[in-house]
Amino acid sequence: MTEKTEKKSDKISKLVDLISELSVLELSELVSTLQEKLGVSAVAPVAAAAAPAQGETPAAGEQSAGGANQTVIMTNAGANKIAVIKALREINQNLTLMDAKGMTEATPAEILKDAKAEDAKSAEEKLKAAGATVELK
Repeated sequence: MTEKTEKKSDKISKLVDLISELSVLELSELVSTLQEKLGVSAVAPVAAAAAPAQGETPAAGEQSAGGANQTVIMTNAGANKIAVIKALREINQNLTLMDAKGMTEATPAEILKDAKAEDAKSAEEKLKAAGATVELK
């Protein structure tokens, strides 16, 4: 069994070396090709990306002070998807490029859930400025 492990490790090492030499555009193409070939997606669930960290819950006073919490839903990414992707990544810095791209292709997409009214309004303005159609709930 150790021979197989060593051979596999050697193959993986060679792959890592090859992949590390690729440009960002080539890496993006590699990811897309692998997703198509394997029938998988690298898009994380939106609710998980926008959810508060474990142990963080909004206090009751926060909800009433800033108004009711709102959910931002993008119903259409519009024609300029690149600007919308940039806006999505500005709103949520935890989104990868592929996550944001996936959200533009899978509308309606929940961008922020139970966000403060001012944060929801700011996100709505950024997305609308980029050309997306947005709903607040």
